[in-house]
Formats: sequence, C-alpha cells, structure tokens
Amino acid sequence: MQIKGLKINFLGDSITEGHGTSSLDHTFWNLLASRDGAVTRGYGIGGTRISRQQSVSPKPVYDEYFRTRIAGMDPDADAVFVFGGTNDYGHGDAAIGHFSDRNDDTFYGALHNLCTDLIARYPDALIVFLTPTHRLNENRVYNEWGVRSVGSLRDYVNCIREVTEYYSIPVIDLYRESGIQPEIPELRERFMPDGLHPNDAGHERIYSLVRDFLMRTNR
Repeated sequence: MQIKGLKINFLGDSITEGHGTSSLDHTFWNLLASRDGAVTRGYGIGGTRISRQQSVSPKPVYDEYFRTRIAGMDPDADAVFVFGGTNDYGHGDAAIGHFSDRNDDTFYGALHNLCTDLIARYPDALIVFLTPTHRLNENRVYNEWGVRSVGSLRDYVNCIREVTEYYSIPVIDLYRESGIQPEIPELRERFMPDGLHPNDAGHERIYSLVRDFLMRTNR
C-alpha cells in the first residue's frame, strides 16, 4: 500500500496520546506523517478503555470509552487503527464476559460493538487493531486502583485476537512482536521506563511494525 497521502485515524489511550514520549512528534503515528507522508489524525485520550466502566472514574474523561468517540473522528479515513485494552486490564472494572456478548458492559461485548460501529462508519477503509504491549505486573491479582483484576493482560489480548478474527479485521500483535518486555530491566530502560508507556524508542518499534504492515497490505 502506498503510505504517502493516506488518511489514517488512530483511536487509542495515553500511548496514542503520546504519554511517555519526549514530544507528540515522536509518537508512532506522527512518524508515519513526518517520514512517510501520511495524513495522520490522533484520537488518543489517556485513561480510556474499550469497555464501559461500571463505576465512575476519578476523571470523567476516563469514561469516554472507545465506541463513544467514533462519531468524533474524521469521516474520510482510508485506514483506522485501534490501539487499546491495556487500561481495561489496568484499572477497568467491566467483566471480560463471553464471545456471545453484545453490550458495552463486558470487554467482549464492547469489542464487538466497536468493530461493527467502525465497519458501519468506514465500510471502505482498512481497519486494524493493535494489541497491548507487555507491561509490568501484567498478572497481578489487584489492579492499579486496588480492585481485584478480572483477568490477566494476556486474557484481554486473546479477546482482541478472537473478536477481530471473527470480523476478518487484521491485527498487529504488539504483545507477541514488539520486542518490548519491561520485566527485562534492559528492555524496560530502553523502550518503556515506566513499565507501561513506550518512550521515543518504543514508539519507533511500533512505528516500524505499523509501517511494515501497511507496506505489505494490498488495498
């Protein structure tokens, strides 16, 4: 696929918003603009999740879960990338649920609804999901807010793989392929110093995988 001139929307959380980078210019999606000539639009809001939170969050903006923000994205996208799930694990209180769910109160249900809404709004666009990267303490019993975790990060990653496969939506599996594992001190220092947000070098890794994916795609 020719990247130059491609209009791409990026829906995400604080990683897409650029938290952890030295500036917004160093986010993976802005690198596609500066280096490859894509027209990129970032729709990242820190603290947000794919599923609907069951209790009120400390900041109201955290509860603007992904599906509610689709209507606010530019409608002329040639491609839409969705990068989320780590906050559903990190501090979400919605159940993972079951594949048959179709409501926003479970992770499975919210994923289904997110996919169908994106397909309806962007029927001719390339839609792509990115799985969460590894993070520190991804198997802990209690989450960041002291609430008992409903699953491991791997469980959320597997849900994304399963639901996107159902809709034949491609996935860039950062959990498997990014080379970022902050449990390894050398990798944490190089790519993810706080154990969650990739730094400039981490975004370079993500950029390379996204760019390679687009270059291989025949659309």
